[in-house]
Amino acid sequence: VQLQASGGGSVQAGGSLRLSCAASGILVNFNDMGWYRQAPGKPRELVAALTTGGNPTNYLDSVKGRFTISRDDAKNMLNLQMNSLKPDDAGVYYCNSVPVVRLSSRDEYWGQGTLVTVSS
Repeated sequence: VQLQASGGGSVQAGGSLRLSCAASGILVNFNDMGWYRQAPGKPRELVAALTTGGNPTNYLDSVKGRFTISRDDAKNMLNLQMNSLKPDDAGVYYCNSVPVVRLSSRDEYWGQGTLVTVSS
């Protein structure tokens, strides 16, 4: 499995970014997928999820109405459109399956993340 996130950057509050994740070794349309965020000094959290089940999208309350998760089945990619960004949205964003890909009973796989900084 390889998951490479891109599209991060530095924006002012109120700005927008679109993150993309190129996946290989895992099919985004056959798995529940999500975007996770790790802010400095905080644990990693699931921000948005796209499932294959009946309730297709789920969002952290703080990003509802501002973030939109989607996937491109043809390119096997996962996307996150982030609008009206706030300083609290800053962190390193990763894509992964939900639950996350495991390398062993103890180890999780985390691919390349992308850094988002939001200035006030």
